[in-house]
Amino acid sequence: MASEQLVVFQLTTEEYAIPISQVKEIIRYNGATKLPNTPGYVDGIINLRGKVIPIIDLAGKFALLTAKNSDKQALIVEAAGQDMGLVVDAVTEVIRLEETLIEAANGIAQSNEFIRSIGKVDKRLLIILDLDKLFSQEEMIVMREAGCQKWGD
Repeated sequence: MASEQLVVFQLTTEEYAIPISQVKEIIRYNGATKLPNTPGYVDGIINLRGKVIPIIDLAGKFALLTAKNSDKQALIVEAAGQDMGLVVDAVTEVIRLEETLIEAANGIAQSNEFIRSIGKVDKRLLIILDLDKLFSQEEMIVMREAGCQKWGD
């Protein structure tokens, strides 16, 4: 039976997941260098082993109120051909989910086309994201113009 391996993380009280194949690493998040004229959910940029990586506050992108605690983590991921960091409250687990436990998000979240599917784990629901659809073309352009030169295509 086919299955998918997912990295599960928490934003406020909700659990989200992304395919492990898109995750390069998980780091402790210590803040970023702010960039002028960027959307509020762009935390800034960091230098990760000599490479400049844009950092996205995922709770800000999703308009979720989250506690300003210092114990945040960043998932370094590849989305739409671009490395970026996604700030999350906590990375909680890596799981393998059988295809039968993953349901398409058809009609559930039409305004959020970046929600790929919903995973069912015991009594929990995981919102499985499609990172390649997380940002609109307009957002990619704004971030590219803000100095994140390799952003998008």
